[in-house]
Amino acid sequence: MPDVPVLETDRLILRGSRIEDFDALAEMWALPEMVRYIGGVPQSREQSWTRLLRHIGMWQVMTFGFWAVVDKASERVIGQAGFHEMRRALTPSVENTLEAGWGLHPDFQGRGYASEVLRTILPWAAANHPGKQITCIIDPDNAASIRLAERHGFQAFARSPYQDSEVIIFRKM
Repeated sequence: MPDVPVLETDRLILRGSRIEDFDALAEMWALPEMVRYIGGVPQSREQSWTRLLRHIGMWQVMTFGFWAVVDKASERVIGQAGFHEMRRALTPSVENTLEAGWGLHPDFQGRGYASEVLRTILPWAAANHPGKQITCIIDPDNAASIRLAERHGFQAFARSPYQDSEVIIFRKM
């Protein structure tokens, strides 16, 4: 089983998720602001538990996954970011790509943390999974994430219905 690499930036530590992170993550994913662009329904503790287990297990199965994003100054878990393989019902498909995703607690949004995360995880992906396409999906109304993705080399290439909504599919160029 692979170890989850620990990555650091000036302000953040990206590390594997731990069971001890659960309460902070459950509280975060229950906030309406966290899910506004990903389904719009705050997550229950049970759904947050499933998310946590999925993120831990993804590393074991796929040798990539999501990191817990920890603020160095406060040592607080402030989000999750990384790559997954969700086998989503999208056309065109993003299966067999590294599907990037990120979610930060609202208290830490708009302060450059997500950009710091992407500047760290995208080179990791390129070095550890060379030649594997990197994609992401974003709600068309999520202007901040669209700008972030574009600043980090993603380009929109399709739109697809997904779970009673529409998403824009991006790929890293």
